[in-house]
Amino acid sequence: MGASYHQFCPVAKAMELLDERWTLLIVRELVSGSSRFNDLRRGLPRMSPTLLSKRLQQLVAAGVVERRPADGEVQYTLTVAGQELRPIVEAVGAWGVRWVGELGDADLDPKLLLWDMHRNIDHAAVPSGRTVVALTFPDVPAPHPRSWWLVIADGEADVCDEDPGHEITVSLTADLRALVEVWRGDRTWTEALRTGQMRVHGPEAVRRALPGWFTLSLFATVPRPAAV
Repeated sequence: MGASYHQFCPVAKAMELLDERWTLLIVRELVSGSSRFNDLRRGLPRMSPTLLSKRLQQLVAAGVVERRPADGEVQYTLTVAGQELRPIVEAVGAWGVRWVGELGDADLDPKLLLWDMHRNIDHAAVPSGRTVVALTFPDVPAPHPRSWWLVIADGEADVCDEDPGHEITVSLTADLRALVEVWRGDRTWTEALRTGQMRVHGPEAVRRALPGWFTLSLFATVPRPAAV
């Protein structure tokens, strides 16, 4: 547990655990389906492995997460207590969409964006066989990778920051902020394409189908406050 507030209030007692830096985001990743240490790291790319390990140990000790061996590796799953945090994570995210201000440039992370996209694919909508989506973000500053690939096959998807060497099905060139805003539900694919901030290259049928391959962020459908 973190530092004590020395209050009997259950909100205070809960926050002694949950308001430690990164802790609730680890729960977010577990709620989203990640269970292996390396997958958790990919969903939290700016968190050090040492701190991730420490926070997981704290969550296990608190009875929120279970650590168990599976198929030769360690997996982390939410306990009953951890599962009860799902609606809390969702409510916090919805509140953040509605009431937290605009995104800063430092908030825009292609690695996190692609990781979230890869686990929100409608596999029934994707063509059979191997499908490769090549994404390029010309505005991402060096030395960070500007080119990424989503490889989708057999109901699974992987994110690559090096060319996997497969034939490209469709290419998307986008301003990183534009695609993040589309993913969050702040604007539509059509709006971003109309402004030229996103450009799709490939056969017409594939270009038209591309948006339907993704179910977008969990929070994309959250109603925004009416403009004042």
